Amino acid sequence: MDKLSIREIEGLLALKNDEKDPFILEAEKDGRKGVQRLLQKWKKDRAAEKRLKEKFYKMTAFERDARNSGYTLIAGIDEAGRGPLAGPVVAAAVILPENFFLPGLDDSKKLPAKKREEYEIAIKNEAVSFGIAFVSAEEIDELNIYQATIKAMHAASAALKPVPDYLLVDAVKLDTPFPCEPIIKGDAKSVSIAAASILAKNARDRYMVDLAAKYPYYGFEKNMGYGTREHLEAIEKYGATPIHRTSFAPLKPVEESNKA
Repeated sequence: MDKLSIREIEGLLALKNDEKDPFILEAEKDGRKGVQRLLQKWKKDRAAEKRLKEKFYKMTAFERDARNSGYTLIAGIDEAGRGPLAGPVVAAAVILPENFFLPGLDDSKKLPAKKREEYEIAIKNEAVSFGIAFVSAEEIDELNIYQATIKAMHAASAALKPVPDYLLVDAVKLDTPFPCEPIIKGDAKSVSIAAASILAKNARDRYMVDLAAKYPYYGFEKNMGYGTREHLEAIEKYGATPIHRTSFAPLKPVEESNKA
């Protein structure tokens, strides 16, 4: 071991996964501080990987239960954008293959944008099928946000080919011909719902960034339509746009005062 440089040991460590590997056991005996620092980092990284794998497996519990009951095409469904003052509500539906493995997958709100984009590519590349649906601010005002969300979820699931035989949905019970299991905070408990949450959020965020070019005063590229101070000040100064939800407070009073 002492014939190897620290850089060489670092390269070899990157190839190891088992703490009982003879190379690891030899490295533990190496008295050089640099080697011990590398070894500590290696062990820390392996522990983190193990935690992610364990969490991912835990998040497949609902999918495993459905498969054990004879279902094979299990779709996860989630939405993005129920709370903002502007823009659409977006839903996504995803059928993942049984062997899908993406440790680190989680509720989209817990992931940085760069990681969500990375995961989106993996999800779309490996998914059996996925569908994304938008319901506009105008329809939200006509239907109410809950019914608009239901409409988006139905549209996203209807786009799946092949047709799913079981649905896992974040917190909502859909009226469908398939068994449907609503899961509270499902985007943190089911890999299928988590995958759908990432597709929905990324699709909506890109849409809002595009809208920012058309409506430059509202900061949509940063707030994604949520009621930040900057956004509220812009509404006060410039009024609501056609993509604002005029049924949402405080927009409705603004609209009424503008008409007065």
